[in-house]
Amino acid sequence: MKVADFNYDLPASFIAQTPAEPRDAARLMRLGRSSSAMSHHCFGDIADMLLPGDVLVINDTRVIPARLSATKAKSGGKVEILLLRQLDDLRWLALVGGRNVRAGMRLLLADGIGCFVTACLEKSQRVLAFDRPISARLTELGDMPLPPYIHAQLEDRERYQTVYSHSEGSAGAPTAGLHFTPALLERIAAKGVQLARCTLHIGLDTFQPVTTERVTEHKIHSEFARLDPENAQIINNAKQAGGRVIAVGTTSARTLETAAACGDDPRWVRPFAGDTSLFIYPGYRWRAVDAMISNFHLPRSTLLMMLSAFVGRERLLEAYEVAKRMGYRFYSFGDAMFIC
Repeated sequence: MKVADFNYDLPASFIAQTPAEPRDAARLMRLGRSSSAMSHHCFGDIADMLLPGDVLVINDTRVIPARLSATKAKSGGKVEILLLRQLDDLRWLALVGGRNVRAGMRLLLADGIGCFVTACLEKSQRVLAFDRPISARLTELGDMPLPPYIHAQLEDRERYQTVYSHSEGSAGAPTAGLHFTPALLERIAAKGVQLARCTLHIGLDTFQPVTTERVTEHKIHSEFARLDPENAQIINNAKQAGGRVIAVGTTSARTLETAAACGDDPRWVRPFAGDTSLFIYPGYRWRAVDAMISNFHLPRSTLLMMLSAFVGRERLLEAYEVAKRMGYRFYSFGDAMFIC
């Protein structure tokens, strides 16, 4: 299977630069998973598409202001840091943009804060050791790590957070969840739909294109994920009672499928906390997820491959062409699909 099979053309004018206002005013394409059904709605209509007994699984990760500007201590050359994961009180795994950033080099941030590059890894990844803990200073020092295809300035940082974000540590937002409002979640709960939470901190693969020729040659990087016992029980109870497990976004789907693979019986999810490197592409046998809410994703991306595994590659790409003809907005701040 070639990566080129997951390519499609998208003019820049289709890429949403600002989020919908209000959040649930985004458009929603409903796509049949096992039928040819397709219809077009406002995202707020999702409440009418859910059934009593369904469980909606959300990713409660919270984006940290992970993009930092720095200079090289010796030369003054500019460096951009994107924090990916905190390793301990002082050390972070980061993407570092700049020429010849080598191990042993000292970088300077604002307010006299500095760090040393202690290790150079693949794809511009570096391990940085800071002089003192910076977690509490990131709101002051950092910017939100918006994807590179968004050029408009984000006036309100909370618009790149879900309304239910809680667990800090992500380098990107779980964008399918950006469309929910507190009022919409209340409407959904009033229908007898349960809410379950998981956590997946989005990391490197969100910012890296697939550059291999064949899908199976791509190495997906691990990300921290967690499903606690209480929420695993909510999901299993709903499934046992005949309700659908609906993943809000590819990150929730990846967490659920990892949880299903943790046990001996693939019908049920198991609590877990740790790294997942699960790579889902066509041919994958789904265990936990019955339906999925998702935005429209980048060409040649692992997220597009995951959705192709869920609904079929040709079916998905045909739906993307319909979305283009109808003026849907794409990517992080764009519109959504409900595949059911």
